[in-house]
Amino acid sequence: MNGTRHIYGSFQPSADPLVFIVLVNWNGREVTLECLDSLARVDYTPFKVVVVDNGSSDGSADAVRAAHPEVHLLPLMENRRFAGGNNEGIRYALNEGTELLLLLNNDTTVAPDFLRVLVDRMHSTGRCGLVSPKIYYADPPDCLWYAGGEISYWTGTMRHTGIREIDRGQYDTLRDIDYATGCCILTTADVIRAVGTLDESYFIYTEDADWSVRIKKAGYRLVFEPRARVWHKLSVSAGGHLSSFKLWNKFKSNFRFFARHASWYHWLTFPWLSLFVNFGAGLRYSITKHRR
Repeated sequence: MNGTRHIYGSFQPSADPLVFIVLVNWNGREVTLECLDSLARVDYTPFKVVVVDNGSSDGSADAVRAAHPEVHLLPLMENRRFAGGNNEGIRYALNEGTELLLLLNNDTTVAPDFLRVLVDRMHSTGRCGLVSPKIYYADPPDCLWYAGGEISYWTGTMRHTGIREIDRGQYDTLRDIDYATGCCILTTADVIRAVGTLDESYFIYTEDADWSVRIKKAGYRLVFEPRARVWHKLSVSAGGHLSSFKLWNKFKSNFRFFARHASWYHWLTFPWLSLFVNFGAGLRYSITKHRR
């Protein structure tokens, strides 16, 4: 695998570790092109990009071929959703001999140095299984969306640290986290071979948390690197930041996650508290929707 190995739990790359960046697209032609334009300005080499097109009907595949012929396109006949699409890209990258692999949402833009910072962190942190960057809302661009992930097995909830806070440097400390968001995850080929790919039994949402916990249970660290920066246009394919589709499917996937990973004693509280929290989120969405 191009010289990659783990020594004493640390990632030891070849001189110039190859990174494959996997983007999954479903009828997101414009945001995908903006993301690819952003990646074209990245200052790290070598890296390659594979776009997995989930059976789009908006001309995404032809647009990507025309604007970015350097990108490898994997067109699928149907929408395999987040997990299935990413897994196709992961398998392609592994077959191509990648040492590092980055999952990146297609509705993002990135800082030019983000990949170099993430790779440096992976290299310098012992027993590192994945690295996640600081992620902002695209608008306003200084408002945090993700500065780490926290899981409460008692309440059956998971949350982004710092969400909706203006970034004033309050989360500029490197630290271990409970889970990484699938919006942007850097990991290694060895980790994927050890724990497997994303679980496609999740219809949508929470696959990233499940993958993170599986990596952590295998003895790896999950690390938040605040120097790496990404901007996210929220949930374009799911109808915006809040939608009934998103709320309902997040509830189902979250329950599946906690049923799988919680200890027996967490069952005393998490089913009821999780239902209460999601009911409150749905009520807030309903009120906000009718005020528009």
